[in-house]
Amino acid sequence: MKIAVTGKGGVGKTTLSSILSYLFAAEGKKVIAVDADPDANLASALGIPVEAAKKIIPIADMNELIEERTGAKPGSSGIFKLNPKVDDLPEGLGYRIHGITLLIMGKAKAASSGCYCPENVLLRTLLKHLVVQRNEVVIVDMEAGIEHLTRGTAGSVDAFIVVIEPGQRSIQTAGVVRDMAKGLGVKNVFVVTNKIRGQEDLDFVKKGIGSMELAGHISFSHAIMEADIKGDSPFKFSPQTVEEVKHIKANIEKILHAE
Repeated sequence: MKIAVTGKGGVGKTTLSSILSYLFAAEGKKVIAVDADPDANLASALGIPVEAAKKIIPIADMNELIEERTGAKPGSSGIFKLNPKVDDLPEGLGYRIHGITLLIMGKAKAASSGCYCPENVLLRTLLKHLVVQRNEVVIVDMEAGIEHLTRGTAGSVDAFIVVIEPGQRSIQTAGVVRDMAKGLGVKNVFVVTNKIRGQEDLDFVKKGIGSMELAGHISFSHAIMEADIKGDSPFKFSPQTVEEVKHIKANIEKILHAE
């Protein structure tokens, strides 16, 4: 199973990514959780202690590694390898916790411009390797968009989840991301709505997303806020949220298995 989770900052995509990682790991599956959001928070959501998380160096900042694998210094625009070796990086660089291997991608300095700088090529090659070639469950926590995905990678994603919250702007974002994902060959785009306070919120979202596939919802939870304050995993602090994510996971698996 290869799952990409996206959404604007603050909507809860990292909470969803972390709980999904724990649920798959609880089934005995090997899980690689990829933090591909420059505002990296997945380590905290997985319950990695703050001091340990601070020591994890994002791959985009590993200058010696980038030069070793691509043959060029980060930020350079000269000749370098477009297909660097990356298959050993998850084992070599990942932080392991409860059956989950965390990789923090970081942000290539020119990634937003689409520049084929060495660090950007390394990140994209690694992400493609994880999604296309690995046998583990891979869950990618992405920023609000699909900039990290190329056509060759996106087509191998089993489920693309757009996390939204009740609100017009959030629903509009879901439509934009869906169209971008479909354009890259993603077959299954799901919506998960977070911070639901009651049936009125849920009805509003269902009407707003139209024909988009709603995989489930996550209720507004003070326990998740408490987990965030403590820098710990919502998987441990919010049993209700875990049950809701179990339902989301089951719905997605049911739809995928029916194809």
